[in-house]
Amino acid sequence: MASYSMPFSAAFSSPLRHFTQIKTCPAAWASSMAASWTPTNSIKSSIGSAKPGFLQHGLFSQSSNLPGFFVKRRSFGVHATAATEKSLYDFTVKDIDGKDVPLSKFKGKVLLIVNVASRCGLTPSNYSELSHLYEKYKTQGFEILAFPCNQFGGQEPGSNPEIKEFACTRFKAEFPIFDKVDVNGPNTAPVYQFLKSSAGGFLGDLVKWNFEKFLVDKNGKVIERYPPTTSPFQIEDIQKLVVA
Repeated sequence: MASYSMPFSAAFSSPLRHFTQIKTCPAAWASSMAASWTPTNSIKSSIGSAKPGFLQHGLFSQSSNLPGFFVKRRSFGVHATAATEKSLYDFTVKDIDGKDVPLSKFKGKVLLIVNVASRCGLTPSNYSELSHLYEKYKTQGFEILAFPCNQFGGQEPGSNPEIKEFACTRFKAEFPIFDKVDVNGPNTAPVYQFLKSSAGGFLGDLVKWNFEKFLVDKNGKVIERYPPTTSPFQIEDIQKLVVA
């Protein structure tokens, strides 16, 4: 088999570097791996084959599929951690009209917090289902907090007034919509720093795409995090929390 000249370090670039720690890497083993991998499946197959090593949160173990590597085990069915003593009520955000909103006004309510976008393939189903959920549970102490974000494919490029008109006119959204924010990177909104530190994800704390969802209980604590592809209708914990 012809050797592959891709530098060994490049084979473990993002996203794998978020959840692997190199302990040892003998030169002979590195050489054989570089020679056997192909550029089309190197990272994908490595992530897939190493998946069993990530099933327990917060621990490191040596992966049988990646000799010489220690892998941080994290759960994808993510539950809140005791990473912080703060609650959501400690934050103030701006609404879609630029007015300050202390999140303490939602104290005692169950919250579903979502980063939304107007031009995503997930937009029609999520906005429609979120509107139905809100209509069903809003009288039972349930709120949806929508935060527009343009960090994923540039799919929320509009101004705040344009975003508001889109959501409220096309999807009849009645739940609160807030100022456009960053959910990743150096300009991450403080409220999203809190959400991510309370419930880490499979590849670390990064929000992966539009319509990732955080479920917050009546005490302002994050209790669950759902990937973008989770339908709002599939979040059964909402009903349990509103009657608790």
